Amino acid sequence: MLAFANKYQAPHVLPLSFGFTWWKNVFAQSDLLQAFVNSFLVAALSTFFSMVICLPAAYAIARYHFKGRNLFLFSFLLSNAFPKIGLYTAIGIIFYKMQLMGTLTGVVLINILNTMIFMIWIPTGAFQNVYRQQEEAARDVGAGPIRTFFTITFPSALPAIIVAAMYTFLGALDESQGTLLIGFPQIKTMATAMYGIILDQAPMVGAIFALLLVLPAVLILWLCYKFFGKKSFLQQLFIK
Repeated sequence: MLAFANKYQAPHVLPLSFGFTWWKNVFAQSDLLQAFVNSFLVAALSTFFSMVICLPAAYAIARYHFKGRNLFLFSFLLSNAFPKIGLYTAIGIIFYKMQLMGTLTGVVLINILNTMIFMIWIPTGAFQNVYRQQEEAARDVGAGPIRTFFTITFPSALPAIIVAAMYTFLGALDESQGTLLIGFPQIKTMATAMYGIILDQAPMVGAIFALLLVLPAVLILWLCYKFFGKKSFLQQLFIK
């Protein structure tokens, strides 16, 4: 309701008038399109490299028992145990020494670190739930370990991996604090551009940006729903 209000002022519960005045103001921003492109570019790159890094680790954690395995798995929860701004500040010092501040690489890395928990924990559970009897049957009829993985193990775990990728993509798409600290002002995303605009504009602008950020997330959730079907999607999302 607030996003489509031309004028809203307390103590009125409802806006005094409706329209698209503030939408025109938002779309008149010169860097809005670039911020929109950057958001999806960072989210896509973060998801891809997170899968490259984390899926082998998730498989190793699920299938091999080694010293410190549980502690290693638990360590991915630690980044969520305290305020993120403290973590990002410490990382920012390291990135400054590595000349990663204000670079796309630095922003992608901070997003990978922020979303690794999804790409580690969910696929780990998926690989643990793959029926070993199917893998053993494939090996008995002559399939090698690589063929067994790509024909039995990976397809069985694929729905959960896609759900993990969805969480990773949406998390990177909406991430703002780390991106603002590491990438600003060279790398602007929708989430970081929203900070600069809403501080100088009416609250309706913040509501418009919220809708612009929500719509891609709703679209992705709908596509996953259609891909999995109602039953399997809900199982992967809540039961796994």
